[in-house]
Amino acid sequence: MADMEPKHVSVLLNECIENLNIKPDGIYLDGTLGLGGHSLEILKRLSCGRLIGIDRDESAIRRTGERLSAYSDKVTLVHGNFSDAADILSDLGIDAVDGMLFDLGVSSPQLDESERGFSYMADAPLDMRMDSGSPLTAELVVNEWPEDELYRILRDYGEERYARRIASKIVQTRAKSPILSTLALVDVIKSAMPAAALREKQHPAKRSFQAIRIAVNDELGEVEKMIRTVPDRLLPGGRLCVISFHSLEDRIVKQGIAARENGCTCPREAPICICGFKQTLRSVSRKPIVPGEDELKSNPRSRSAKLRVAERV
Repeated sequence: MADMEPKHVSVLLNECIENLNIKPDGIYLDGTLGLGGHSLEILKRLSCGRLIGIDRDESAIRRTGERLSAYSDKVTLVHGNFSDAADILSDLGIDAVDGMLFDLGVSSPQLDESERGFSYMADAPLDMRMDSGSPLTAELVVNEWPEDELYRILRDYGEERYARRIASKIVQTRAKSPILSTLALVDVIKSAMPAAALREKQHPAKRSFQAIRIAVNDELGEVEKMIRTVPDRLLPGGRLCVISFHSLEDRIVKQGIAARENGCTCPREAPICICGFKQTLRSVSRKPIVPGEDELKSNPRSRSAKLRVAERV
């Protein structure tokens, strides 16, 4: 039945496994389980260790639980948000772990399953929720948010050149009739863009859909909370690996690591530190790790991926 599984390729898989420095008896956390590609490789390297897998998508928990069933004695799967990883560890009675991995991308099945509303290539209700229990949907964002707020997310989260025009067109259209489906939204977006933009290689709705998805799931807020709280739950020498796919996500991760590495606020001329700063993280590589040519060819979706690695001091 392997051919019936959703196609998915874990991004920067070898680089993550290498940088986690996996101990056979260690405890590891995969905060964004997805289809379990990273988790499976971690589990293969554990003897008496343990893996905690978290995902906000209940279908991912069910599907990946079956995939990892051979390691059921070593794995604990939790339906929850990666930003709550510190609290989840507390609930499990775990003070600290040997390594953590967070892949901030949307999994391929979520993108490919049209009924989830993530795709601009097939018609579906405007949903885009990673957690189906969340109250905020893309339909609410598109039909109820003020024009200025729509413009802000399209500009900041989607880096959309025509953000103002698209936001205005959405508001004009919904005043006549609600925008309820993905393809209806695609039509609105296209109608707001100049003809030259419609001829570009990239789908005209790609950036707008990304922006709305980020807003629906508060993706940047979740990243900020994660990078602020999880490093304290690493054992000394433990590694934190974070894969981001958006420049704003990467900036949050970079700044979060830097604040724990070089957060002293004392004047340069001060003979000793008096601000009380204590370094808790050390960057393993100054520049982010990016996919090589082979991975880019085999998995084009990895193109924007950046891996940052830090070690608990």
